[in-house]
Amino acid sequence: MSLSKTTLGPFELYTIETGDIKLDGGAMFGVVPKTLWSRGIPADEKNRIPMTMRCLLIKSNNTGKIYLVDNGAGTKFNEKMENIYQLDYSDKNIHKSLKTHGFSEEDISDIIFTHLHFDHCGGTTYYDEQGHIQFTFPNATYHVTKTHWKSATDPNAREKASFINDNIEPLSGSEVLHFVDGEHEYEPGLSTILANGHTIGQQLPKIEADGKTLIFVADLLPTHVHVPLPWVMGYDMYPVQTLTEKDAFLKQAAEKDWKLYLEHDVKHEVITITYDGRKFKVKDFLKLSDL
Repeated sequence: MSLSKTTLGPFELYTIETGDIKLDGGAMFGVVPKTLWSRGIPADEKNRIPMTMRCLLIKSNNTGKIYLVDNGAGTKFNEKMENIYQLDYSDKNIHKSLKTHGFSEEDISDIIFTHLHFDHCGGTTYYDEQGHIQFTFPNATYHVTKTHWKSATDPNAREKASFINDNIEPLSGSEVLHFVDGEHEYEPGLSTILANGHTIGQQLPKIEADGKTLIFVADLLPTHVHVPLPWVMGYDMYPVQTLTEKDAFLKQAAEKDWKLYLEHDVKHEVITITYDGRKFKVKDFLKLSDL
């Protein structure tokens, strides 16, 4: 049985923790000096910062669908790559998290990919005992924007390392792969916002019900430390576009009191934003259950 759930209108919401990861702090903050960003997230001796891979399960009582937004990095890395990224599943993993809330991998009807970088979609598949690729969620339909699929399957040299073949190729040509065109309504109350600065065709799920709005912000806003406008990742393909997207998005978030669900922040699940006409700041730190 679930230890906790949050209800917004017809939707039951559950935090799904899939594991922890470390990424280079300089890459995570781009041109921002370490003396500034390290105050918010201290780095280790290899300049890596702690991050998590926090997904969101959405159960619709209107349609009976059970959506999972992203699914973490998965378990297909070799020992060398696990050491580079310090992948840690000792306390958090997707099977344990689903089971805690009373779900199994077979229950998931729909996977909504924000995008296909390895730390967002690696849990799609796993190696069985014979070393063959298998789908983790055998009954799911997998949703990705058409523009992002094109960039993920024919990536530029700069982004290529973020797309791993064994995460993506099994979906290619499959009946379970579904393309969406731009911003998309999955059902009333569950839609997406499109962002193209981090990677082309990133979709941010948006839940609207009971007079509240919760947005899964993925890599538009990886952590609460990324709220200041110029604090943009070095990983972003189009950083100036990210600036424009963040500015418009955060103004709406502050004005409309949107709740922002953080995928990578190791300490904080949900934040709200305040804007004084010059700077954006975190207003409140919340848990999903606070909604």
